[in-house]
Parts: sequence; structure tokens; C-alpha cells
Amino acid sequence: MGGARRLPVLLPLAALLLLATASGATAGVTSGYRRKAEATADMPLDADVFRVPRGYNAPQQVHITLGDQTGTAMTVSWVTASEPGSNTVAYGRSPEKMEMSAQGTQARYDYYNYTSGFIHHCTLTGLKHGVKYWYAMGFGHTVRTFSFTTPPKPGPDVPFKFGLIGDLGQTFDSNSTLSHYEANGGSAVLFVGDLSYADAYPLHDNNRWDSWARFVERSVAYQPWLWTAGNHELDYAPEIGEATPFKPFTARYPTPFRASGSTEPLWYSVKIASAHVVVLSSYSAYGQYTPQWTWLDAELRRVDRKVTPWLVVLMHSPWYNSNGYHYMEGESMRVQFERWLVDAKVDLVLAGHVHSYERSRRFSNVAYDIVNGKATPVRNLDAPMYINIGDGGNIEGIADNFTKPQPRYSAFREASFGHATLEIKNRTHAYYQWHRNHDGAKVVADSVWLTNRYWMPTHDDSN
Repeated sequence: MGGARRLPVLLPLAALLLLATASGATAGVTSGYRRKAEATADMPLDADVFRVPRGYNAPQQVHITLGDQTGTAMTVSWVTASEPGSNTVAYGRSPEKMEMSAQGTQARYDYYNYTSGFIHHCTLTGLKHGVKYWYAMGFGHTVRTFSFTTPPKPGPDVPFKFGLIGDLGQTFDSNSTLSHYEANGGSAVLFVGDLSYADAYPLHDNNRWDSWARFVERSVAYQPWLWTAGNHELDYAPEIGEATPFKPFTARYPTPFRASGSTEPLWYSVKIASAHVVVLSSYSAYGQYTPQWTWLDAELRRVDRKVTPWLVVLMHSPWYNSNGYHYMEGESMRVQFERWLVDAKVDLVLAGHVHSYERSRRFSNVAYDIVNGKATPVRNLDAPMYINIGDGGNIEGIADNFTKPQPRYSAFREASFGHATLEIKNRTHAYYQWHRNHDGAKVVADSVWLTNRYWMPTHDDSN
């Protein structure tokens, strides 16, 4: 009987909620969850995740990334500590029969009072899409063997699952983030910048670049990570004589920039399965006629949504951010490029920098022309969804300073650490999930079904 009395109240309430959702009038959510209050601290250098592999001059810090635009080449990088050793990588479809080989290069760099180990890069070519390969290096001293699976051939309905990570660092929280990602099983990582946070140490202690690379080897030696440069990759320190931006980062982490017609390794694109992924540099010149501006203008015209329907853009500094930390730092880049991304019907923009999590609705702010006063973001079905995932767990801690009230463009935000995944199903649908570290690895704290802006531009930002 009690349930029957409530029905006349519940039915109108349900109808109102459905009406609000259909009209896009639902309020955004600021999660009440707060991570535990303990300090965020880097793991000590004797932690097992930083352990140097056994054996004389054993290859360490092994990592891979795409060696061309689609994954028929893979670039393998590693460091030898004692002497250069061999540049050869053997590879093949069986660990017992690696019949192919490639020759790489090696170099070192100096940074203030630090000299790197011998950094090797070797590109494996002639790979087939969607095939598992084993590879080995360290010949003549200590050989180590790993494996990877190449991405499937680009096509409009090819499913693929990406991991999305940013601002990782090497804290205990960082280790939790990486463990949770490994449990959730992506096939490649889109990394939105700020890797090691070595510059948080006196004199930009580059030993922390080494420890970070050993820490993430357990994932990045087995699947490609696509790199975006963040502010902590700048390592610009003229006060100690280091005036070359991005010196350690570019020495250690190659990108396939030439394959997409880029002139610099900090901006480039790849095509993986049904996704065309564009990587931008928030800390390189992007004004009109600069190399990055010129390249992006041409790159967006090259996108073929009939082959790669999903258009995803990576950057470090977010354009839409309702956190007081780094508020509006991406504004000048937004003004320069937002119109292009809306016109191109970009599906998703991923950023980091702000050490919390936030997902936007599809809004744009492209009508403003200085004199018309139209400076408020408005709903726009052609606009990307903006997701800020600078919540990897770094030493600087959480950014718990959200503006009030929550702006209309903000759908969900939370001050905690975690990672996300993007699982593309076909040309029309993809499933996005965000996982916070303090839950079980499989628990989903935020999720949304995305519909493609080119093939099915529905209201997908409130579900």
C-alpha cells in the first residue's frame, strides 16, 4: 500500500527528469568523493618497481611507440648503463624463431651534472597489422626478450581499446594508477604529458628520468604509448645552463612525426584502428604561420572519416577547465584552434596538467569576435567532448579547487587520482570509462557512451 501511495509523486518526478535530460538542462556533477588525505610521495629509489635488470649491461627502460603512422613499424628504445653494446634488435612471430633484425642508433646527452646512459632507438619495419611479435636486444652481453601486438589495420568499424593516462609521475599513487590500467586491459596508451617529474628535484635530477622509465617498462615495453609533451618535459633551466627545451624528453622518447608530415617530434598524428589521433604541443609556438599552426591546418584536411571515423586530439594544457589550478592557461591555444576543431567535428579532446578529473559536455566558444560580446560557451553538437585526465598520481598532489558554481559546460568533475579507457566499438559508438584509484581496479566512477560526430552526432554528453 505504501508503494501505491508514492506512485503519483514518483511518476511526475521521473517525467521531469526525462524532460530535463532530453533538453540538456541537467546540472553537472561535482563529486563529493575526496581521496585520502595522506601526502603524495615519490617511491624511494630502492623500490622494486625501479629495480635495474640483472646481468651486465642489461637493456633497461625498454619502451615502444609506433614507428610509422599506422603501426606497420614499431620503434623500440632502451638504455644500456655500462657501455654502448649492440644496437641490434631481433624480432619475429615466435620467441624461438626471431628471423628478422634491425639496426638502431645510440647516443648520450648531458644535463648539468648528469650524463645519461647509452640511449638506443631502433625501428622495426615490415610488420603486419594485428600480429603478435617477440623482440630481443642486448646481444653480446645480457639479452632481454619482450613482445607486442601491432594495432589492427585502420578501418571504419575496427574496434580498439585505448588507455588514457596523464601526469603520471612516480609516486605510490602513480603505481596504483598503472596497476589499475594494466588490470583494465587497453592495447595502447594515449599519454597526455608530464612523465617523470624529474624537474621537481634539485637541478632537475635526471636520475628520475631513469627511474621513471624502469617503473613503466612493465607496460610500455609490451604495448605502444603515444607521447604528448607537457610542461614537466620542458626541463628549461637557464639558471643552471640548460636552455634547450625538451632536451631529456626528445632524447629518450621518439615519435613518428615525419610519417604525418610534421617537422618536429612534438606534434604529429597516427591512425590506429578506427581512430585518427592528433597530438599537439601546448608549449611550442602555435600562432598563425608557425610550423605547428601550418601542420595542423593541413592535417585536419587530410583526415578521412570514412576510413578513421573517430577524431581524437591530445594536448597537455586544457582549454576547458573549471579548476582554480592552471585556470585558463590553455586559453590562447583555444582561441587559435577551437574553430578548426569544431569545423572538423572532432569527437574528443584529451588534456592533462590539472591534477584532478573533469569531463565536459559538448560546448564551444567560437562566436566571440571582440566587439560582439559573445564570450559564453554554448551547446554545440559539432564540438568535441573535453576530458581532463591529469590525475595520474604525481608528486605535486591533487588539485582540489573547483570553481563554484559548476559551469554549464562541465558534466562531471572529481578531485582524485585515476585513469580512463576509450573503447571504440564501431564507426558510430565508443564507450568511455574513468576509474579512480581508491576503488577496485574494475570499478567505474564515471562513464559515457559516445556517438561519432561525423556518423551519428546525437546528444551523447549527458548519459
